[in-house]
Amino acid sequence: TPIGNLEDITLRVLRILKEADLIVAEDTRQTRKLLTHYGISQKLKSLHQHNEYSKADEVIQMLIAGKDIALVSDAGMPGISDPGAELIRQTIAMDLPVTVLPGANAAITAIVQSGLLADQFLFYGFLPRKKQQLQQELLRLKTLACPIILYEAPHRLLQTLETLYEHLGNRKTAISRELTKMFEETRRGTLQQMIEYFSQNKPRGE
Repeated sequence: TPIGNLEDITLRVLRILKEADLIVAEDTRQTRKLLTHYGISQKLKSLHQHNEYSKADEVIQMLIAGKDIALVSDAGMPGISDPGAELIRQTIAMDLPVTVLPGANAAITAIVQSGLLADQFLFYGFLPRKKQQLQQELLRLKTLACPIILYEAPHRLLQTLETLYEHLGNRKTAISRELTKMFEETRRGTLQQMIEYFSQNKPRGE
């Protein structure tokens, strides 16, 4: 599903959502907004990080019964820093067909927008929160000679930037927020410059 701008949805996705017997969504309230915008009235069932294991079997039984089910997350691709991976794994393990419909993705959009383009990059997602685990991961990431894509919540951004500076040095950095939305912004500079800026300007948006 779109990561912000509702126009960033493919014709194929709209067709599948209209044809599905059921739409399984991370947050049915968010998905209903999208469906209403496009005049789609299919049934919805929730599947989020707290109920994915318990709901996966229920969904698979429906697939076995011949139902067509569309899986969506709130923004972007299910299973990529979003619920859905366990359901996908179990569906494949049951030798049931899985088809992925490509669409908007925050990580790919951000790496192109950053200008830090290289033949390779690493998508990491969210860093661990526990201090010891975080330090171990940064020690491992320090050796990589390619751009690293991280996700972070606004209220933790400054602390994370300071931690990155401490462990990785004063690297080139780009920080994007509100991608595809009205207040989309990308700031580019060194980690030190980003720390100075966000020390004086509270991060807003996603």
